[in-house]
Amino acid sequence: MPHIRDFTLDSLPTATKTVLDLDVATMPDGQPLRLTLLAARGREAGPTVVVLAGVHGDEYEGMLVIPEVFARLDPAQMRGTVLMVPICNVPAYQGALRSSPIDGLNMARVFPGDPNGTITQRIAYWLGERVIRHAHLLIDLHSAGLAYHIPPLVGYYHHDSAAGRRSQEVALAFGAEVVWAHPDVAAGRTVSLATDLGTPWIYTEAPGAGRVRPEDFALFTQGVLNSLKVMGVLDGAPETRPVRHYLLGAGDLDKSIAANAGGLFVSQVGLLDEVKAGDVLGEVRDPAGRVLETVYAPSPGVVISMRGLVRVFPGDGLFALTGRME
Repeated sequence: MPHIRDFTLDSLPTATKTVLDLDVATMPDGQPLRLTLLAARGREAGPTVVVLAGVHGDEYEGMLVIPEVFARLDPAQMRGTVLMVPICNVPAYQGALRSSPIDGLNMARVFPGDPNGTITQRIAYWLGERVIRHAHLLIDLHSAGLAYHIPPLVGYYHHDSAAGRRSQEVALAFGAEVVWAHPDVAAGRTVSLATDLGTPWIYTEAPGAGRVRPEDFALFTQGVLNSLKVMGVLDGAPETRPVRHYLLGAGDLDKSIAANAGGLFVSQVGLLDEVKAGDVLGEVRDPAGRVLETVYAPSPGVVISMRGLVRVFPGDGLFALTGRME
């Protein structure tokens, strides 16, 4: 099999769909670590749209959506190119984990990666160099994974620039009822790499929990197709729905409200609830039901993310708040 370093857009014939298995590194047993790339190149020239999933190994919506979208594409009716990687973090996927069991790294924190680094850093580097750099639009399909709970949403780069305006246009056409605008982007993400490259981007979230709800599968599938229509890769108008929650915030869930005590987590609020500073958000209880910690809102905001896994250790994130678009 070819190494991903040898992949080029020019290697893809026009008006075709191609499945490529690309080697990234050799594992201790001598077998290659491979990424599967689904590529569709239209009959006519046009933009390149990159769609990624499985940057976290326990987020399955995008892993199923990408082959569904690929099956629906007719390259004879396309302009430009669609590059899709359904499982980016192969070791984490194999372990049903958020981060890699090999080096312990969260792939969504290591971009642009390192060609001579650990497995996760190498995957990130080659994804950036051979896939993301081609993009005129990046779509990164995420969800809450096994431990958290997030409403179905699309996030985008909120910035007064060509990349920001295009990102907003695609996000509003995606079809999600929750849209989250991000003026700032934390380092290490696929989308921070796209920002550095001047590339428009959007990403998704969904409830996750180790399963794929039919409504999330349908939303993501139609959303990717809608995005391709906005970019002119496909003909037709996007099939959209009204935005019910238009939110604004940094989006860095690493800075969520964390538990100080370990125990059993019980929430007193729900996703998208409005809270005021000082409101009770939830509790951490011991096995006898005694309250070890009451969690309060440090500021007003909208509950955008919350712990889904009941068992918590000190330091585990419990809630994230954001604001609304004015």
